[in-house]
Amino acid sequence: MPAHIAPPCVVLPGNVVTTDEICADIRRAHPDLPRLEAMLRVARATTVRTRNFTRPLNAPTVAGNAMVEERNRTAYEDALELATEAGRRALAATGLRPSDIDAIVTSHTTSWTVPSLDVHLVGALGLPPAVRRHPLATLGCAGGAQGLVRAHQDIAAHPGANVLVVTAECLSAATYNHEDTSLESMVYKVLFGDGAAATVVSGRPAWDGPSFVVEDVMEYVLPDSSDRYRGRLSGAGLHFDSTRAATAAFNDCLPELAKWLDGRPLDFAVVHPGGPRILDDTAAGLALDATDLRHAWESLAHNGNLGGSAVLDVLARTAATTPPADGAPGLVIAFGPGFVLAAARGHWAN
Repeated sequence: MPAHIAPPCVVLPGNVVTTDEICADIRRAHPDLPRLEAMLRVARATTVRTRNFTRPLNAPTVAGNAMVEERNRTAYEDALELATEAGRRALAATGLRPSDIDAIVTSHTTSWTVPSLDVHLVGALGLPPAVRRHPLATLGCAGGAQGLVRAHQDIAAHPGANVLVVTAECLSAATYNHEDTSLESMVYKVLFGDGAAATVVSGRPAWDGPSFVVEDVMEYVLPDSSDRYRGRLSGAGLHFDSTRAATAAFNDCLPELAKWLDGRPLDFAVVHPGGPRILDDTAAGLALDATDLRHAWESLAHNGNLGGSAVLDVLARTAATTPPADGAPGLVIAFGPGFVLAAARGHWAN
């Protein structure tokens, strides 16, 4: 049963923070840290120029000394506000009423909250109380693609359904703190941004305009990879750690991905912009060039890594600027901690 994905709606908060400003803040906090300038050169190599935060850089819950309770509350309240707006825009863009939505898939990792986005969005968006809910947590950067996978599976079980997929992360409040002084922590301060995205996935699309039509989906957990990317909680907030092996994780997954694709050609790929290495390896592994991944590189430069919302931002850019030809075969793919892969294969419809 094919599932049609509408162009996503992306919502970014209003505080634009440059990489120069973050590097200056790191110098302020760690003036005597050995090899600091070398670390900052590596951080700048992420190619991120700007990102948006829900609060100013000098806010207590970003570069300040707020503890985990305040950071957790801020991260969820801000993410919920962004998610609600993204959901409203997605409904308006497809011409659907809240009562038309049969299921909702949510992904949110940057705070511990019970209930989470799924329950709160039912009320905030006016969705039917009996809507099917698929809440996803701890998926991080894989959340957007994993949400599309779950939407496709819901439609397969309920032909003709309309599924709302919403992702929201507030990485600034959750992970930006100066307790960590590792190279990885400096990179992640520069890499991450805040934002939300939403899209409608439908078995019978009612909207005019383009869509990505899903034909098959894939989920994969790389064996023995739980330590490659992982979260850690302390009184100062949520920390994001990784190992050296993390940089090679996509290539370690490539044999399984190639087996699933089974030689099918790809004219385009919507790739999670997790960083330069992941984009370079994905392009090489899928025999694509830099032009094919230009929307992912643009998203990374302007928004940083938006977590689960990032791949939906790339899909939105793909639809808005020189979209693929009608019927062109393509792929939506994202990656998350430890190392997991979620992908949807299909074709473009104009």
